[in-house]
Amino acid sequence: MNASSPDQIDFSFDQKNLCLEESVTDLKVGAIRCLKPINADGTQDNSRKTIYVGHTQLHSPQGLVPLQAPLKASTLEQAMEEFPGAMKNALEEMVERMKKAQEQQQAAGKANDSRIITPGR
Repeated sequence: MNASSPDQIDFSFDQKNLCLEESVTDLKVGAIRCLKPINADGTQDNSRKTIYVGHTQLHSPQGLVPLQAPLKASTLEQAMEEFPGAMKNALEEMVERMKKAQEQQQAAGKANDSRIITPGR
């Protein structure tokens, strides 16, 4: 949300896109969020599919690094099977983004280093 004043922010719920959120964890590797579609009255919405999202955290010298990825699954069992591969892919994507960011930082630093500074100006 990006707004210059609170009056410009729409805090209305999208009542046609409600989900009941449950979390399943093994207390070791991570968690799977199960987003089960519901209607505004709280009943199950059978016209939409449950969404599964995997979550885990990695330890780094800078602290915990969160990873998450959608899981291509229609059941919790399928989500658990999909979890390891999805987390590995998410990690690879994150490492690739970090490498690109470092390269951009280094390129910006080199561009600044190559400037000629003339004393007295």
